[in-house]
Amino acid sequence: MDDDSLLYRVYERRLTKELEDFSLPQHLGVIVDGNRRWAKAAGATTAQGHRAGAEKIVEFLSWCQDLEIPLVTVWMLSTDNLHRPAEELGALYAIITETIEQIAGAGHRVRLTGNADLLPAEVQDAIAGIREAAVVDSPLTVNVAIGYGGREEIVDAVRELVRDLGAQGLGPEEIASAISTDSISEHLYTRGQPDPDLIIRTSGEQRLSGFLLWQSVHSEYWFCETYWPGFRRVDLLRALREFCRRERRFGA
Repeated sequence: MDDDSLLYRVYERRLTKELEDFSLPQHLGVIVDGNRRWAKAAGATTAQGHRAGAEKIVEFLSWCQDLEIPLVTVWMLSTDNLHRPAEELGALYAIITETIEQIAGAGHRVRLTGNADLLPAEVQDAIAGIREAAVVDSPLTVNVAIGYGGREEIVDAVRELVRDLGAQGLGPEEIASAISTDSISEHLYTRGQPDPDLIIRTSGEQRLSGFLLWQSVHSEYWFCETYWPGFRRVDLLRALREFCRRERRFGA
């Protein structure tokens, strides 16, 4: 082991030790950004960048399991991404399917977050087959956000809520009175789950880009310059340390 590796391990152990007396996030969101820029900097293809990013997701989830974080939402494909070139999307669909298979193979519970109807039928069928065959033996639930947009999620939730209320025979005014923050929350993709405590975004971008717009109202954010494929365990630990040092007031 060289000196740099030794220093890294010492720093990693120190960060882990610092977290022992704190409550870690119960829901961690991550915007995995920078795969294409990482590929360009490394002289690799776009597909290789996406594949490196996918491999990092699987590794990242193993860190979260070790830290006993029970719920992670990973944004792999946005609705805006669906406008990318067909060749890139074809590679992305294959990588996403393989990644979901690896996540399920690790024993994690996989839950899709987004509009699966936006994906090609063969991709939907492949993912459905993986989920049906999965054996869950891990306490970690992973929301895989594909075909996901924050505005679209809210629109879908309101539409579903209005349909449900209309099916009960309610009139327009009664439907309007029944719409509330709680009733909308009950129709989101993440229904039944706690809102994210902490959201991490890589690659130096300091914006949410529509990620969990409704759910993130009281979330803490942590941004780092590292492209997602280069994200390390110490980066996660640093994000968690910063989260634990903050005083969360929830608007009070």
